[in-house]
Order: sequence, then C-alpha cells, then structure tokens
Amino acid sequence: MSNSQDSPLTRRQMIGVTGMAGLAALTGFAPGPVPPPAPKKPRIACLVTYWGATRSHADWIVTKLLDGYWWQGAHMPSRVEVASVYIHQFDTSGLGQKICKSKNIPIFKTVGEAVTLGGKELAVDGVVIVGEHGEYPTNLKGQWMLPRWWLYQQVVRVFEQSKRSVPVFNDKHLSYNWDEAKWMFDKSRELGFALTGGSSIPTYFRKPEIEIDTETPIKTSIVVGGASDEGALFHCVDVLQAFVERRKGGETGVRSVQCIRGPETWKWTESNPWAARLLESVRTSFDLKPGHFQAIERPNVCIVEYNDGTKAAVFSAQGVGWTYAGEIEGQQKPTVISMLGWPGPFAQYHASNSQPHWITEMMVTGKEPFEAERLLLSTGIVAYNMESNWENGRYSAVGRRIETPFMNMTYRSARGPQFSKGERPPNVPYMRGFAE
Repeated sequence: MSNSQDSPLTRRQMIGVTGMAGLAALTGFAPGPVPPPAPKKPRIACLVTYWGATRSHADWIVTKLLDGYWWQGAHMPSRVEVASVYIHQFDTSGLGQKICKSKNIPIFKTVGEAVTLGGKELAVDGVVIVGEHGEYPTNLKGQWMLPRWWLYQQVVRVFEQSKRSVPVFNDKHLSYNWDEAKWMFDKSRELGFALTGGSSIPTYFRKPEIEIDTETPIKTSIVVGGASDEGALFHCVDVLQAFVERRKGGETGVRSVQCIRGPETWKWTESNPWAARLLESVRTSFDLKPGHFQAIERPNVCIVEYNDGTKAAVFSAQGVGWTYAGEIEGQQKPTVISMLGWPGPFAQYHASNSQPHWITEMMVTGKEPFEAERLLLSTGIVAYNMESNWENGRYSAVGRRIETPFMNMTYRSARGPQFSKGERPPNVPYMRGFAE
C-alpha cells in the first residue's frame, strides 16, 4: 500500500500536468506564476452644479478622472472609475450630458441615487463634489451662493443611513457660510471619512521649485494675486495657508480677519512696514516699476492674525500670478515663491492636473493628502473677509476686525511637497469619445 507521498495522481491532476507539459512543448518555455489580477479601480460618484462649458471646473476635473492627467512631466492613466454623475443645472449642461453618453456613465436625477447607483445603500468608493459655476445668486456681501453644502449634506445622509462612509473631495472652499463649512468638517470627523478640497493653485508649478520645510520660523507672510472677488480671493488664501501651516510650532488657528478696500489699502500698508517690505520684495523680484501694485483699479487687502502672533496679508494685484513672500527669522531677504501663468492650455491636459492627481491619491489610499483643517481655515478666512466690510446692513471700505475664536484649530503639517514639476502639459484635444 502506497504512502501519501507516492499516491497516484487524480484524473484532474493528470490533465493539469499534461496540459502544462503540452504548453511547455509548444512554446519552449515553462509556464511562470500567473500574474495577480489588476487592482480594482475605486468607483467614484461625481456631483456637479454645472457642466456646460469647456472651462467649467466640472469639465476640467471630471475629464481628468475619466481619461487620466498630466503629472510630473508625463501622462498618468486614470486610476478610478467614474461610476455615476449628478448635474444640478442639468438643462444647461449639454456638454456633460454628451460626455456621459459617449462614455456610458449614468446621470442620476438625485444626489442620493448617484451615490447609491440607484439602490438603497452607499455603492461607490468615493465622492467628488464640484459645486462651481452655474447660474446662482450672489448676496449683498459678494458671496456666491453655490450649493456645496446642499450637495454634501445629501451625501452625508446616505453615509449615515448606510453606516458606512467613503472619501469626499469638495472643489474650492467648503461653503460661503462658516456654519455650513464647520458642519461639513465636523461630519467628516464624526463619521471618519477622508476630506479634501480647496484650490488647485497650491499644487501648481512653482518658481523656484521649492517647498518650505516644516518648523520654519516664519514671522510674517503675504500673498499677491488676483483677488477681485470671493472665488479669486479663496485661491490666494489657500496658497497662504499652504505656506504658513509649515511654520515653527505648526498651525495655531486664526485670531482675527479684516478686509480693507480701495485707497485705504495703501494707508494700511504704509502703517504696517512688515507688509510694505514683503510687497516690495515681490515687486523687485519681478523687476516691476515702482508703484506697480498701487496702480491697480480696485485694490483690497485681507489681513489675517494668528493665535501665535504670526501676521499675514493677501493683496489683490496683477502681473505676478500667485506669489508668496515670507519673512523668515535668521534670513536677510524674504523667501519669494511664485505660481506663474494662467493655468492653460484649455485642453485635455489643462494644468489643474495636479489637483486631480491628489484627488485620485485620496480615493486610492483613503488618506487625506493634507490636513482638512487647512481647508476649513481657508474657508473661514474668506467668509469673514467678506463679512468684514458689512455691519448692520451698512458697508465700510475699512472693514471691521472680526475676532474668530471659533477658528482656534491646531495641527502640524505632515505632508511633503505636492506641487507639479517637470515639463508642462501639451495642448492636445480632450478625449471626449466623440468628435467636437
């Protein structure tokens, strides 16, 4: 009687051995190990306000998730699957309708249906909210009343009903309203899902290509860039926060916010030599004529004080892209870092590619690319900048200084450099799936 080591092969095993031997005889190669299946792509629900123009944020962002993006000098294929779309202003979003039809992506009539894929439970691995552009009112203070919170709270409702949550990206600021924004942030912590968003500019190409180290003793900072309205100001504020969060001791929270508009902008600058010096360092680094910034038609400055005594300001200006200047203890000259050039070309590889890269990273890893507290602070600074010039229904060019104890958030930045490097994207057509 044979022991187990000498037991005869079963019929199935014999067929397998014969098949393998035949394969080796035919090819001349013994078969190697079978490669593991490709990892399953996270399924993403994209919820947008408007998708009717090639320059809309929905078109720039969602097409990168569909077709890949340009990152660090090369094209990266998409690592996610856009499983569903919801369009709030559907009737005027013909471009989005056409793209979804060509790519066989269902457009659902409600937010809930988009994240459940028409079922009763959460059925996607991530949510992308692009509440930017479309026909929405602007209030007296100049805040564009985009329904970002309205979209987000419906997603949260499904998370709570399903007792499960997934990462959420929210384009630009969380909301024009602080209470809504704080609720959105708090829900991400309560339900334990990764949250990111904000401006694409902090991860845009830089000159010089450097990042400020963590624990850098930053004393004062400014950002100079187009800040003519709420949306443009947010880009500048988010750039500011991306730099100042690297300061020694980390982020300590915002003590106060104030906005000054018109000629009074320059009176404030003259009375605050630290801001004047940093503004002059930006002017000279670009070799601009004296008085260049003062010639702007509608000047304004957003003044930010932090709990640790750090001071910062955002100046609305032209001709310098988005430029950060910081006074660092122990250094004779300010550190000046610019994000230059309008983010074109307006084609498939539009230079907002760096943002879809980090959206994708979060969806794949489930981890926030940077601390979401930064997104909340940037949102709050912008919201109270817009509040500053108004009190009891009356406008003042010299806005009131608003103390913000509710923005006493502390954290230390743990991220590395996240900005684009290398060759800029070529101007090639979109991968629409149809001829335009």
